Amino acid sequence: MDDAPFLAPDASTRRQFLKTLSRGMGGAALAASAPPLVGRAAAPAETVPDEETVGVALVGLGNYATGQLGPALQETTTCELRGLVTGTPAKAEAWKKKYGVPDENVYDYDTFDRIADNDDIDVIYVVLPNSMHAEYTIRAAEAGKHVICEKPMATSVRECKAMIAACERAGVKLSIGYRLHFEPHHQRVMTLGQDEVFGPVTVMQNGFGFRISEDATDQPHIEWRLDEEMAGGGALMDVGIYAIQGARYVTGEEPVAVTAHEYKTRPEIFDEVDETIFFQLEFPGGTVVDGSTSYNGSFNRLYATATDGWFEVSPSYGYGGVQGRTHEGPMDLPRDVNQQARQMDAFAECIRQDRPSRVTGEEGLRDLEVIEAIYASIEAGGRRVEI
Repeated sequence: MDDAPFLAPDASTRRQFLKTLSRGMGGAALAASAPPLVGRAAAPAETVPDEETVGVALVGLGNYATGQLGPALQETTTCELRGLVTGTPAKAEAWKKKYGVPDENVYDYDTFDRIADNDDIDVIYVVLPNSMHAEYTIRAAEAGKHVICEKPMATSVRECKAMIAACERAGVKLSIGYRLHFEPHHQRVMTLGQDEVFGPVTVMQNGFGFRISEDATDQPHIEWRLDEEMAGGGALMDVGIYAIQGARYVTGEEPVAVTAHEYKTRPEIFDEVDETIFFQLEFPGGTVVDGSTSYNGSFNRLYATATDGWFEVSPSYGYGGVQGRTHEGPMDLPRDVNQQARQMDAFAECIRQDRPSRVTGEEGLRDLEVIEAIYASIEAGGRRVEI
């Protein structure tokens, strides 16, 4: 494991993001984040008794936190929203009023590190743009807090290793926001594939994409995704990672090689990040996976053919409405469970029982290894790259 100190994106990059978020908010001043704390002695993580709820602080109150995580925390059974980190005073006030978060549990990016002294908060959930995941995961670990980091875990394998190392040094647990590991249909296909219920899986077709329209590119939650420095990549990093995940957890194996090609039909919008990528993954057991992702087309499917049948989840990767079937008929499973609530409750139980998350930092690292190989294949003109 690479224990070299991680150097966070420079302050100008963070200021650019914070400035972008401030548009349309009355010009509210937003604080840039403080320099990374590399090598600081970590405070020990607190244990949480079984009878107590686990306190969660959200870092970044953007689209996903507002639309999904905040509401999901009202449906959890073992977690409670107790803290907020935002550079936008108006957001802080709105969230405090809506969720009853006390003033002393609200931080901005300058005061973030004071969270180490707050015993109300057990878990920090990092919901920032991709390029900021590593810095705030490391700082959260150094504050002695357990961490959930949104996917993709980071923008490079090196960052992932630094995050894992920081959490190990601090003695805190690290989980990646792979919500579909807690969704019934995806749990079913893990069993169907890994247990070879219909025989070994031979071929899979996995794809996830959506279309970014011209009139959406000035929205903060879309705009940073088109910035290479903030996002680390385009559709592949954002939604293509689900297709990679699906291939890995259906087979239960790690891919050994990839070939990939990128296409751009709207370079005026996607001048910095990838628009559409098709890739093929090879697995040691013989499974071949055709994967696809795009910011210029809508598709959402996981399909697997085995020697004695087939199964699919379609629509597959959304927050709800998931539907599955096999050659034997429909999967009789709930379609609209709260994936995020299940994910956070599961992590709370890991903390209570002192066991690893099922979606550890190593899980996020493996996806970044595949993603880097896909980009390497594209750079090499579609050459086969071993992973």
